This record gives sequence, C-alpha cells and structure tokens, in this order.
Amino acid sequence: MSEDKAVEDAGVFPPITPPDDEVRERAIARHAQLTKPAGSLGRLEELGAWIAACQGTCPPKPFERARVVVFAGDHGIAAEGVSAYPSEVTAQMVANFLAGGAAVNVLAAAAGATVRVADIAVAGETAPMVSKYKVRTSSGLIDREDALSAEETAAALRAGREIADEEIDGGADILVAGDMGIGNTTPSAVLIAALTGTEPVAVVGRGTGIDDQGWIRKTAAIRDALRRARKVGADPVGLLRTAGGADIAAMAGFLAQAAARRTPVVLDGVVVGAAAMVAEEMAPGSREWWVAGHRSVEPAHTVVLDHLDLKPILDFGMRLGEGSGALTALPVLSAATKILAEMATFADAGVSGGPTTPSDALTPPPAPEPQAAPEPPPAPTYTVAPPLDL
Repeated sequence: MSEDKAVEDAGVFPPITPPDDEVRERAIARHAQLTKPAGSLGRLEELGAWIAACQGTCPPKPFERARVVVFAGDHGIAAEGVSAYPSEVTAQMVANFLAGGAAVNVLAAAAGATVRVADIAVAGETAPMVSKYKVRTSSGLIDREDALSAEETAAALRAGREIADEEIDGGADILVAGDMGIGNTTPSAVLIAALTGTEPVAVVGRGTGIDDQGWIRKTAAIRDALRRARKVGADPVGLLRTAGGADIAAMAGFLAQAAARRTPVVLDGVVVGAAAMVAEEMAPGSREWWVAGHRSVEPAHTVVLDHLDLKPILDFGMRLGEGSGALTALPVLSAATKILAEMATFADAGVSGGPTTPSDALTPPPAPEPQAAPEPPPAPTYTVAPPLDL
C-alpha cells in the first residue's frame, strides 16, 4: 500500500452496526417483570437496557474487564500561556499514573477497572511500556500552523485503532477514554467550535484554572486557530491535522474503532468529547455505542453533549480529565447491569401484583369504568313532642 493510500485509509471505518434494538426491548420488558413498580428505578433502567443491547443479550452480563485508556500528549499552544501549568507536568503525570498515585488510579480501583496509559505526543521521555505508539513530541502552534502532518495524523489514528483492538481482543467488555495533556482543552474547543459553528467565547473555559488574563489569551488562541480550522471543517481528518493533536486523533480512532467492534465506551469530559465528535464524523452511528459519564464544567462540553445527543450520568462539577468523571459514573453502569441481571422477577419471588407476561408489561392497565354516584340516603324525619304542661 502506498503512503498516500495509508494516510487516506486511516480515517475510514466500516459501517457502524447499532446496538441490538430487539434485545433492548426484551430488557425493557424484563424490567417490568422485576419486583418493583414499573419505571421506579428511572435512568438505571434505561442504562441497563443500553448495556443489554450493546452486549446483544438479556439479561446482560456484569462487567468482567473494565479498562480505562489515558491518551497523553502535549500541545504547542501551551506556550501561548493558555494553561495554568507548564508542559513539563504532562510527563510528570504520566509517571504518576504508572506509580498509581493519580485520581484515575484511585477511581479505577474503586470502580473495578484497570488503567493503561498511552504516550502519543508527550514533550518528554516516558517509560517504554507507554511510548509504543508515540507519534511525535507535542504538536504545532495551531493558531498559526498545523498541529500535525498528514502522515502523523494517520499514524495517530492508527494508534488509537490498534489500542482499541488490543484492549478488546484482551477481553475488555467496557472501555473508558481519558486524557492527559497540558493545553489540551484549547484544541478541543477549536474542534468543537468548528464542528458546531459555535463562537470562541462560547466554548472557552478555565481549563486547569487559568486567571482572567489567561482566559483572554486562550480566547484569542481559539479565535485564531478557528479561522484556520473552519477552512477544513467538512473533513474530520483534516480538522485533526489542522487543529487537533496526536493524542486527540488517537482518541478519535480509538472511539470509532470501539464502535466498529461493538464495544461500549464511557466518555469523559471536554477533551474526550472533542475526539468523540470527530469520531462520529468519521464513523457515523458510533455515538450509539457511547454513554456520557458526566457533564464537565467546561462550557464546550455541554455543546458536545447537545451535538451528540448524549445525556450525562453525573453532573458533579468536575473538570480534571484523566477519565475521572467517566470512572466515577462506571459504578452506576455496573449497578444498572446487575439490577437487570440479578434482581428477582415477581414470578421468581412469588410476589403478587406484577404483570404475568412481557406483553402485559408493555401494555398499560385499562382505565377503570366510571361509576354512577350512589343515591343519597333519605332525609331523616323528626316528631316534635307536645309542650309540657307545667
């Protein structure tokens, strides 16, 4: 295969098969058989049915290998003062992930998940175990030059696809995408604005906690990068090359490939959300295999959720990244799955009052016949005694 053909094919995915609607209906019917009032577990019922549809079986199987992949990469735009931290922090945090000392490690352990870190574009040395798919160090200053070359964009997309394949082939039954990279909310905001026609001031956030001057610098960088990005807005791979970064491109490839492999993914915040929007452009229908773990306080993330029509599980005011919001939501998904799989039905428990068949469960009971008001009782009669003769 020629190099040009390899570059072109990196962003081409097979048609996405949606989760199984027939299994989803069976899951909804089963929920109506469980020992509870119909609909009383609210969103847990919807999430359980989604997992069943993704797995293609009802009741669904509890997760056996939840896996979070943190895509790490630096961004040249950080040199413009758009972050509260220097780029050196990215490599230091990768080391912290490997040592088990970061929020993602703690939350993954609490949720029964394991962590993989992939250095895609860290501006520094990292351990060989995480740098297998490294494309480059950092990325271009997107307000004045492309983030990546065409070959680097293709390499990053292939990296994400291969990482997804490795995890799924290794037994992962639910994936979490996370991010780490100083300055990464700036290119994310550019991608989101370019794909939605949103103005810069509506997508710029505080990121790592920048002050007002940092916010002004960040807004200007997004504005200038967006002028360049809008010229390629109809080309998702071109957008990644122009205004993304290798880590974001790898995430986009990872998310689209997971959907192609029929594996559910819990999305994190604004950076993963930006990658998800590009993935949906490359592989339409991928979003049906994703659930939003939470709503980030970054304003661009709400734009993402609205665009992808995803309803977040949690809204805790989080903005850390790393996959932290998605991992906080993962136990809710586990609970939704186990409710559908392990809760007794009315018939199993010998409890009266439940529907007898799945079809009954889907049919509301008939309204009671109106009854005529009862006849009022006759008015009492009284006899008046004669007055006493005193």
